[in-house]
Amino acid sequence: MKKFLLILLVLAGIYHFQGSNLSDSFNGGSQQAVTQQSDSPPQHLFAQERELEKTLLRIRDNGPFPYDRDGITFHNRERLLPIKPSGYYREYTVDTPGLSHRGPRRVVTGGNPPDVYYYTEDHYSSFRIISGAP
Repeated sequence: MKKFLLILLVLAGIYHFQGSNLSDSFNGGSQQAVTQQSDSPPQHLFAQERELEKTLLRIRDNGPFPYDRDGITFHNRERLLPIKPSGYYREYTVDTPGLSHRGPRRVVTGGNPPDVYYYTEDHYSSFRIISGAP
């Protein structure tokens, strides 16, 4: 019984110290797996945030925009945003690292100059309000 308790205490200490889960310890999990489970976001999220920031800067500076469709009227056909007159909303591409096309991510602004900013990462299926300041 003492030996069993000692093993449990050692495993609990390893779990607590490494910030890993026990399945990684038993399955030969690498230090990389432990690192990915830390409090800092994965590297691809930083790249996505940088692309969003670039788009917000382009909007603030009124371009130049990398895509011909950037700045066109967003018609809110999905009616997920507040109903406004035609021309109130404009859409802008947020590049997705690793894709060779525009991808699904957009910033939609409201007003001229913009007074509200929305972000969608799923091509208009959902939106969240964001700050327009990079």
